[in-house]
Amino acid sequence: MVKHTATSVVTIDRFIIEQERMHPAATGQLSDILYDVALAAKLITNKVRRAGLVDILGALDSENVQGEIQQKLDVFANETIVKAMDHGGRLCAMASEEEPELIPIPEQFRCGNYVLAFDPLDGSSNIDVNVPVGTIFSVLRKITRGVRGELEDVLQPGRRQVAAGYIIYGSSTMLVYTTGHGVHGFTLDPSIGEFLLSHPDIRIPTRGRYLSVNDSYEQHWDENVKALMRRYRGLDGQQKAMSVRYVGSLVADFHRNLLGGGVFAYPSNTQSPNGKLRLLYECNPLAFVVQQAGGSATNGVQDIMDLAPTELHQRSPLYIGSKDDIETAREFLSRKVA
Repeated sequence: MVKHTATSVVTIDRFIIEQERMHPAATGQLSDILYDVALAAKLITNKVRRAGLVDILGALDSENVQGEIQQKLDVFANETIVKAMDHGGRLCAMASEEEPELIPIPEQFRCGNYVLAFDPLDGSSNIDVNVPVGTIFSVLRKITRGVRGELEDVLQPGRRQVAAGYIIYGSSTMLVYTTGHGVHGFTLDPSIGEFLLSHPDIRIPTRGRYLSVNDSYEQHWDENVKALMRRYRGLDGQQKAMSVRYVGSLVADFHRNLLGGGVFAYPSNTQSPNGKLRLLYECNPLAFVVQQAGGSATNGVQDIMDLAPTELHQRSPLYIGSKDDIETAREFLSRKVA
């Protein structure tokens, strides 16, 4: 990795180019995908910043494939990402949390060697109350033989990701990504319209300070999950209590915990026995990021990135964050319930 001093001004374009030079066999396609993601992030940032001033807040009359009411910004973000990515010749297909089927590359455009899976606007139901929202993305290498992408290209275990990351639209816009060589964060400078390297080589603390979990589901958790949460809170006297911080926007909770250390947990429960979060669009990409930062992620039984997806909108429980805290989760969740 190229080292930069604290006074270096490094744009995301310069950083990607320097990383690409370290891999002589690189074709440049993956770099171009990251450039396109950064462009889409700028366009979405502009809309999010002006959301209260234009007719972009609020819900539509339609539902997405998840059965959730679509927010206007959901639709805008989804369309922006598709249009930013579909014509460059780098992708053979896309998949979105907002779309029921695989998104093909239009016939007039050539196809590339990668597929993109994304959640266009995570936490969008919070936009009306000015809570940070985000975009999550995952890049996989094409494995089928045809020119056009197929479902099999997307339904790959998270271990096969070649890049993943997220954009958080908060007090500032940050793009955080990994290509398997560490995790790096870039902050958008609106005065020049460029993402600048602000958080090189992010490392999550081994033991965390924060616990992010929705306590309203406690009555629906099994006994192992309840015992784990008591441990995290220090109620069993075995460890220092973690501070409970829950925004309800996955990207915002994850980003805080990545920098400060902690656990985000969305356990299965009697109402959602298979979990709620989407494996391809949320769990896998964030698991890749946290693993590259020195953390870990599990569904309670096995590593998130070892799961073999069987459908586009598959759900999973998720425990993700600091390595030692996730090891505690594995210990508790593997116990036999009496």
